[in-house]
Amino acid sequence: MEPGARLCLALCLAGLLPAPGCRGAQGRFAYKLLHDLFANYSSALRPVEDTDRALNVTLQVTLSQIIDMVSAGHGTGTALWVRQTWLDAHLAWDKDEYGGIDSIRIPSSYVWRPDIILYNNADERFGGSMETNVVLRSDGHIRWDSPAITKSSCKVDVSYFPFDGQQCRLTFGSWTYNGNQLDLRNQLDSGTLTDFVENVEWEVLGMPATRNVITYGCCSEPYPDVTYTLLLRRRASFYIFNLLLPCIMVSFLAPLGFYLPADSGEKVSLGVTVLLALTVFQLLVAESMPPSESVPLIGERSAPRAGRGLNVGYIAGCFRRHRANQRRTGEWKKVAKVMDRFFMWVFFLMVFLMSVLVLGNAA
Repeated sequence: MEPGARLCLALCLAGLLPAPGCRGAQGRFAYKLLHDLFANYSSALRPVEDTDRALNVTLQVTLSQIIDMVSAGHGTGTALWVRQTWLDAHLAWDKDEYGGIDSIRIPSSYVWRPDIILYNNADERFGGSMETNVVLRSDGHIRWDSPAITKSSCKVDVSYFPFDGQQCRLTFGSWTYNGNQLDLRNQLDSGTLTDFVENVEWEVLGMPATRNVITYGCCSEPYPDVTYTLLLRRRASFYIFNLLLPCIMVSFLAPLGFYLPADSGEKVSLGVTVLLALTVFQLLVAESMPPSESVPLIGERSAPRAGRGLNVGYIAGCFRRHRANQRRTGEWKKVAKVMDRFFMWVFFLMVFLMSVLVLGNAA
């Protein structure tokens, strides 16, 4: 450092030189540092001294919010903050030679960046991280914090809707570098949830992280990746009060049709009303969830199908018992009709005989 610059820095630190002059000195050093660092630098090459050694890249993901869960196509949309750190061997400097500057913030396009992408991306636009600045330290360490909006593929099981839980995986890895060139590792054992904005529909139980090393069929080299498993549980209170309880109450009205007389006109109207109400609730259930191979239990309850579940064996048994009761009732009605006719003729005969006897005695 030049004597004049060193004296300027000392006066600034001691508070004897006005702040604008100090900022001007720091600005000149930062400009000189930027010029010296990138005079012969190329962002196209992997920044290692020994090309036979792997470059260590550390990944950490912070979950900001859940944008859209299990939409059409079985995906989950999330807002993430992705932090990547690595060592660039060509971007280190002696901070004493540049006015004590320990770190600078520059556009990320200036430096080499690892091509870390989301493997199970389900977004048709295939959006990635934003072009934010990187923090470059004097020892060559680079920290790149960038927000990203992702949509990852996720297999959904809605069998226990609305009391279901989902596990959605976010797998990050390099697209072109194998494990011998880029060694990807997770900084922590789980994703960070301290800045998570609560979701009205889903509760986040955790976000554990695991590192996997996979050898694909196309290549013999290993490819490391970091997988974050998003553990979700649906908040069921809304569906309980607005969907489940009305559906249960309407279902309890269905057996009342079996106790009404067969010749009652309200029997048919009650059955039709219950059927329409259950159909409406079935449509509400279908609109509240994505297409899935599994059928939720509430859907089976509100719209039972033949051969599915036990809400089916009970109804079939009720129909059989109802038909048997109708047959027995019809038989007893026939017996009662015959007996009524028999005793009617007996009554008429007795009346005729008694009349003849009375008239005969009177004559």
